[in-house]
Amino acid sequence: MASPTSDPQRDGAGAGVTGPAATAPAPAAGPAATRPPSTRLRSGDETADVARSLVAQTPSRDGEAPADPLREAAETMRAVRERCVWSQRITHDDLVPYLVEESAELVDAVETGTRADLREELGDLLWQVLFHAAIAAQDPDDPFDIDDVASGLVEKMVRRHPHVFADAVATTPEEVLVHWNAAKAAEKRERRSVLDGVSPHMPSLALAQKLLGRAAPLGIAAPPANQQRRIETAPADRRLDARLQSRGQGPATEEELGDTLLGLVGRARQQGWDADRALRGAIRRLEDEIRAAERG
Repeated sequence: MASPTSDPQRDGAGAGVTGPAATAPAPAAGPAATRPPSTRLRSGDETADVARSLVAQTPSRDGEAPADPLREAAETMRAVRERCVWSQRITHDDLVPYLVEESAELVDAVETGTRADLREELGDLLWQVLFHAAIAAQDPDDPFDIDDVASGLVEKMVRRHPHVFADAVATTPEEVLVHWNAAKAAEKRERRSVLDGVSPHMPSLALAQKLLGRAAPLGIAAPPANQQRRIETAPADRRLDARLQSRGQGPATEEELGDTLLGLVGRARQQGWDADRALRGAIRRLEDEIRAAERG
């Protein structure tokens, strides 16, 4: 989880916020706005008790009390949105940096954390989903809430798993993928390019791998790995170079691939190049090649 700061997104306080949220219009007066603030919580048990109390005061959509922890989490978020002056002013755009940060922290928990870390970070990411849904529920033109999000997700996953929920057959992962891709293609009929639906905001390495996968059916492959010309490097870089050269033509494992990539970044640094910008340029050239192939 993000380290505690004065940011209410991290610690749940109702302090002010700088940036776009600080200039948002104040919430309209009403019962939710006039309730007195809660006393400061001192323990995990007290926190849980107050959360349950808030949920009990906030009827669910059908007027019944929440029956499970997921519903309790959704109702807690709704209470926070209604009663916390900081949360009332937050927009979807304001939340994006937190979404990125919490996603990165979940990756850290998966790769290097404990089971407790993983459980906590999954909860933090779930809170971001609940927060966005609570904001969306107040949209004056096209509102939807977490139940709508969940319903849409269920419908989509049922469609994409006909071997589970219908009479289709899939006995191998490859056959599952066939069903998944067929269902997805039917859902996205308006797409005209394999580039549609690929976010340019993905990290450059992940984006490159994604685009190469989309390009493969068009007969477009990654450019060959050219031999790098020898340049003078620092001692640490020379040690890495020696490790890479001892492995022959190329990496044979994911670990060796990591060393190879690190070595290329080191060489870029020695030359004064921006490695990420270089990869983004190669991605743009790949996108141009894909579009040219699609045009025929």
